[in-house]
Amino acid sequence: MSEQDAALHIDIYSDVICPWCYVGKRRMERALAQAKDGQDLRITWRPFQLNPAMPNEGLDRTAYLEAKFGSLDAFRRMEEHVKAAGDSEQIAFAFEKILRTPNTFAAHRLIWYAAQRGCQDKMVERLFKGYFEEGADIGLISTLARLAEQAGLDAESFLRSDEGITEIKADEAAGHRLGIRGVPYFVLNQVHGISGAQPPEVFVAAMEQARTQQEASSAGRR
Repeated sequence: MSEQDAALHIDIYSDVICPWCYVGKRRMERALAQAKDGQDLRITWRPFQLNPAMPNEGLDRTAYLEAKFGSLDAFRRMEEHVKAAGDSEQIAFAFEKILRTPNTFAAHRLIWYAAQRGCQDKMVERLFKGYFEEGADIGLISTLARLAEQAGLDAESFLRSDEGITEIKADEAAGHRLGIRGVPYFVLNQVHGISGAQPPEVFVAAMEQARTQQEASSAGRR
């Protein structure tokens, strides 16, 4: 089995304004820590815009929430559930700091660029923390460049270019062809799908199943 074949590939479709994607990241990390057995892991974050028609400048947060949930009261009920999940994963959600709901296309380009530089997960983490815990407007190029610098990445020139646009659109189209309608969505070895921010034990069981099938497939080719 080649090194590439031996690796467990995990593609994560998410959006950086999805709180459950942040929770799902933490739960997956706990699962990886539990299941760590020396096998090589290849984790790639893939784009999935929850609001692809969002204006480039974003929308006022209150107006967006009222349009999406029907009322702020409906959102507050959902918010309590998310905050409870965040507390269990040591995520300090601060929804009150978020003033605008951004267009996330540029943020997804930045995540793609970070993958080319070997720091994708670190960049994703900084974006989640910046948006959900600090209220950063991640629709702004200046904000993205600042967060990238904090993640050890010089990205302002890239962000002001057209690089990565074609790749992001292709990745999004691939996610839709898989039938993904909501995030987070985890794909193991391009076969096993996990929808939602599932408990760590669900991830562990899926990884074990993927590894077993991977080993069986490799043995069958010998």
